[in-house]
Amino acid sequence: MPQLARRPHHTPEEYLALDRRAAFKSEYVEGEIVAMASASREHNLIALNIAASLHLQLKGRPCETYMADMRLGVDLAHTHACPDVAVACGEPEFLDDSHFDVLLNPTVVIEVLSHSTEDRDRGRTFARHRRLGTLTGSVLVAHDRPQVEHCARAWMRWPLVEYDTPDAVADMPSIDRRLTLADVCARIAFRAPAGIPRAEDPPDDPSARDR
Repeated sequence: MPQLARRPHHTPEEYLALDRRAAFKSEYVEGEIVAMASASREHNLIALNIAASLHLQLKGRPCETYMADMRLGVDLAHTHACPDVAVACGEPEFLDDSHFDVLLNPTVVIEVLSHSTEDRDRGRTFARHRRLGTLTGSVLVAHDRPQVEHCARAWMRWPLVEYDTPDAVADMPSIDRRLTLADVCARIAFRAPAGIPRAEDPPDDPSARDR
């Protein structure tokens, strides 16, 4: 998720008390409260598309799909994260049964990347998520092009598989489900890189400029 200014040195209990009353969501990282910036239309649509697809696919199974309002207790003394989408299969476990807002046993975590957070999501955030013993899959989704990267836990390794064509189907073996990029990117018209015409744009005809 996009992130803004930091305020240092709060306890996890202080963070939760503040965040539960706040109008805007925050994460807790090594004693710092990190405010979450508002996301773009594309970011929101992609996250919602993914959550909706997985929610329907997992109907009838003992799995629950959550969006960014659900915190992950990655390391209760140091880190509470708010991924874009998380799936928990089996009986969900929470830090506090009176609030049910800090999930302790996610199965899959999905982050929609942004320009400001991509390096962090690929590095420090992924490293934090790997501490979760229940996590079997980590997914990164581009916000500006059709691309899904899936890492599945395999012993001590996390091999990556990339899907980057509009008709691709991303396998998620840890929950035995799939994400089609057509569903992930529904209602989004990605902007072509500068200088590259969109498929529906006719090529420029120099001879027609003076007509």
